[in-house]
Amino acid sequence: RMGLHQLPRIPDYLRYLRESPKEVELLFGELLIGVTSFFRDPLVWEDVLHEALPLLRGNHPDGGLLRAWVPGCASGEEAYSLAMLFKESQDAVELAHQYKLLIFASDLDKEAVARARAGIYPESIRVDVSEARLKRFFVSDAAGYRIGNEIREMVIFAEQNVIFDPPFT
Repeated sequence: RMGLHQLPRIPDYLRYLRESPKEVELLFGELLIGVTSFFRDPLVWEDVLHEALPLLRGNHPDGGLLRAWVPGCASGEEAYSLAMLFKESQDAVELAHQYKLLIFASDLDKEAVARARAGIYPESIRVDVSEARLKRFFVSDAAGYRIGNEIREMVIFAEQNVIFDPPFT
């Protein structure tokens, strides 16, 4: 950012930041890492599906509400991936008791949280999301793919700075 504004010294850039609130926003946005995709690390998601979710059900044999937190959720792909796997995991076994999953997903970037809440993703997600999942969990529309209500209702998105305002202690 200093090079872009042709400011050779840090004190010069600091003065520019103090004088330009818009630059502060732009710098903040560049410092955030928005790397995300559905099922981004496939081996981890396989472990979640086959190991973690059955273990959670085993630890709560009478069913009930399970809660998960996805900090740094960016535009929501990981939170929605978890919700999809939860549904698939329940479908894979015959359950004596009902389970419900509520996912709290938070991020510092208000624009990313707004995109996550909207739940609309481009056609390019076909690379990361199987055809079966696209058909079951998404609705195709002019903007691309929209998360279906079954999954959408499992996730609550919030703008949050986990350093200054942690949701859990």
